[in-house]
Amino acid sequence: MLMYDIIDKKKKGGELAKDEIEYFITGYINGDIPDYQVSALLMAIYYKGMSDTELLDLTNIMAESGDIVDLSGIDGIKVDKHSTGGVGDKTTIAVAPVVAACGGKVAKMSGRGLGFTGGTIDKLESIPGFKTLLPKEKFFEIVNSIGLSVIGQSGSIAPADKKLYALRDVTATVDSIPLIAASIMSKKIASGSDKIILDVTMGTGAFMKNIDNAITLAKKMVAIGEGAGRETAAYITNMDIPLGIAAGNNIEVIEAIETLKGNGPEDFTEICRNFSASMLSMAGKGSRKECIKMADRAIEDGSALCKLAEMVKMQGGDERYIYNTSLFEKAPYSYKWVSESDVYITKMDTEQCGRTAVILGAGREVKDSPVDFNAGIKFYKKTGDFVKTGDVVAELYSSDKEKLNAASYYIKKAYKMGSTKVKKEKTIIAYISKDNIIKY
Repeated sequence: MLMYDIIDKKKKGGELAKDEIEYFITGYINGDIPDYQVSALLMAIYYKGMSDTELLDLTNIMAESGDIVDLSGIDGIKVDKHSTGGVGDKTTIAVAPVVAACGGKVAKMSGRGLGFTGGTIDKLESIPGFKTLLPKEKFFEIVNSIGLSVIGQSGSIAPADKKLYALRDVTATVDSIPLIAASIMSKKIASGSDKIILDVTMGTGAFMKNIDNAITLAKKMVAIGEGAGRETAAYITNMDIPLGIAAGNNIEVIEAIETLKGNGPEDFTEICRNFSASMLSMAGKGSRKECIKMADRAIEDGSALCKLAEMVKMQGGDERYIYNTSLFEKAPYSYKWVSESDVYITKMDTEQCGRTAVILGAGREVKDSPVDFNAGIKFYKKTGDFVKTGDVVAELYSSDKEKLNAASYYIKKAYKMGSTKVKKEKTIIAYISKDNIIKY
């Protein structure tokens, strides 16, 4: 078998056989196939796509390139969720405790942030003492005991994806729908959960900029999950505006805590209720309608908040911060952007909002950069809102005064203002299962 023939076959639109995919993945990992040939194949895939059969084979082979986590030591049905990324996405921190409080099991492995999308692990590590690196035995013990644990993703999970992603990043093939689908689902399958809910974000702050591409990606990922024997469904959510009010690290944790107290922003609360209900329904806890009521009760009676505090304590963190968020360290520098006129917000560039958060120090441009847990943005006004003279549109936080000054210029570029009111956008746009597509 020759790599040249595989590249040529895909370039002409042919369907790669499983042994051909295995040959190029194994050869690349072992160093037998050079970057330039794999780059050529990635570009051919970018333009010619992959069939569902090819995509399932690619995903499974990538998943099997490293450890496959066996979660059978955890009782019950394990349900996972994954987001394709965005600004202000702190969903796991609120959803996992709700699911656990209602009897579900969430054994989640999450990543760190790169660029403006943020990482659940970075956010949780802003809680003093919280440990995200745990032995497997401790991880299992926590989930069996309280129903949830969130830890850092092991480097031995889908190493083929890590190597391929680095090459995609420098060959302009990151935004290939089949390659995105295989990348995400290889890690989800290797992580071992029985059921998977996906959050496919769409808009200026997401990989997918329009509804058609978002639906295509969601359908591909659902088909992969189902083909691998994991019940899978996907929501398409709006990332033309940041999710919730906060984007950063500890300020997002605080917002998740407030949501578990019943005081969360409307858009973030809506997503949490729906994701929690879908995960609980998949876990066999009842119909979706019944599970919505269960999720609401877990917030109303405080049991979801207690679950978060329990997880924090069992993973070495200071649970006092969950019950008293004023303990969180505050950034020494802040800037309030005050409106100088009466206007409507007609549009937001969410990617620009995320880039501003990175300038402040809340995100990282390269993998090993440190993050400032205290940095971030609060969006007090968003698309569709009326802003009066003197209203605070957004507030910026940083531990570095120079970064704050630079970011205060860029945040204003992320907003468009006008005299005409625009309609507020939907938070949840569609729901995709193996059988149908529901548009909201």
